[in-house]
Amino acid sequence: MEVLSKENIDIEKIRAQFPILQKSINGKPLVYFDSGATSQKPIQVIDAINAYYKNQNSNIHRGVHTLSSEITVAYENARTTIQKYINAKRAHEIIFTSGTTDSINLVAHSFGKKYITAGDEIIISAMEHHSNILPWQLLCEEKNAVLKIIPVSESGELLLDEYKKLLNAKTKLVAATHVSNTLGTINPVKKIIEMAHQFNAAVLIDGAQAIPHTKVDVQNIDADFYCFSGHKAYGPTGVGILYGKEKWLNEMPPYKVGGGTIKTVSFSKTVYADLPLKFEAGTPHIAGGIGLAAAINYINAIGIENINSHEHEILTYATERLLSINGLKIIGNAKNKAGVISFVVNDLHPLDIGTILDKYGIAVRTGHHCTQPLMEHYCVPGTVRVSLAVYNTKEEIDSLIEALNKAIKMLQ
Repeated sequence: MEVLSKENIDIEKIRAQFPILQKSINGKPLVYFDSGATSQKPIQVIDAINAYYKNQNSNIHRGVHTLSSEITVAYENARTTIQKYINAKRAHEIIFTSGTTDSINLVAHSFGKKYITAGDEIIISAMEHHSNILPWQLLCEEKNAVLKIIPVSESGELLLDEYKKLLNAKTKLVAATHVSNTLGTINPVKKIIEMAHQFNAAVLIDGAQAIPHTKVDVQNIDADFYCFSGHKAYGPTGVGILYGKEKWLNEMPPYKVGGGTIKTVSFSKTVYADLPLKFEAGTPHIAGGIGLAAAINYINAIGIENINSHEHEILTYATERLLSINGLKIIGNAKNKAGVISFVVNDLHPLDIGTILDKYGIAVRTGHHCTQPLMEHYCVPGTVRVSLAVYNTKEEIDSLIEALNKAIKMLQ
C-alpha cells in the first residue's frame, strides 16, 4: 500500500479499501460512526486472514512440519510488529489475549494474586469502561482491599489534584483509560503514571480507544501494563494485546494454564514456560494475530500522525455543526480529545434518535456505552455517540446533521 502524507492523503482511496463502506442500509449509503465499538476492516486485513486459512492453516510452536514452522514464524513476526508499534523494549513483553477485557482480567488475577493484600488500595477513574472497573471491584472484594476513584470535571477531564490526594503508601495499582470511549478525552497518562510511580504503584493503561488514533510509546510513558483490542484498530475481533514490563510478567503467576504454558509437567511438579508463553494457554487466535499485524501495518502505511490529523479535522467540523442544532448538548468538552462525540438533545431519548438515524443509513451508538457511573455523574440516562475513524468524511457529517434534524423534528 502506498504511504500517504498529510498533504496528499486520499480519503476516497482509503474508503475504497473498506468493502463494507460500499454497502447500503435501508436504501441509503452506509455512514458508519460506530468505530469506537468496532472499526471496519480494510481489504488488506481481510486478505491476510483469508490467506492464513487458505494457505497456511496449522497450529503453532510445537509442530515440526513445514506448515507449522511457517505459521509459527509468521505469528511471532506479528508479535514483533506489535512490539515495534508501541515501542515495547522486548517482544516477549507482548502477550496475545482475546482483547482488552481479557488483558485487564489477566492483570487483575495475576498481579492481584501476587501483590494485593487486605488494606491495600487500587485507584481507577470515574470515566472508566466497565471492563476497567469490574475486575478491580472483584479483586478488592476478594482481598478486602480498597477501591478509590479519580473524579472527573464537568468538561470531562480528570482532576489530577484530587488524584494526588488519593495516592499514598497503600496504593498498589492505578488503572486508567488512555482515551475515554464516551467522552473522547485523551488523558495525560504519562503524568498519571509518573505520579503513581512516586509511591511505587504499578499502572495499567486501557489503550483500547487510543491505539487506532494516536501514537503510543509504552517506554516513553513508562507504563507497567498497556492493553488494547484488535477490532477497534482495523483488526479482527477476538484478539488483543497485553503489554507488561518484563519484571512484572516474570513475577506474576500464570492466569490460565494448559497446553503451551509449560516447560515440563509431572504429577509432583510443573515448571511453567518463559515469557510470553507462560500467559498464552491453549491454541491462540492465530488468524487474529496475523490479522492484527496486518491492521498495524495498514495504520503504519497511512501514518498514525496522518490519521490523527484527518480525524481531528473531522472532529472539529462535526463539533461545530452539531453545536449549531438547537437543544443539543455535547457531553465532554476536554481540551485534548480524540474522535468521539457524545451528545443529548433536550429530553429526547438517545435510543429513539439512534433508531431514526439508522433509517437514513447512519450507524451511531446509543446508551451508556459501558460507562454507567459516568452517566450518573452527568445526570443523563445515556447519550448518542459518534465515533470517528480514518474513513469518515465531512460529507458524512453533513448527512448526519441532515438526518439528525429530521429525527429531532419527528420526535418533537
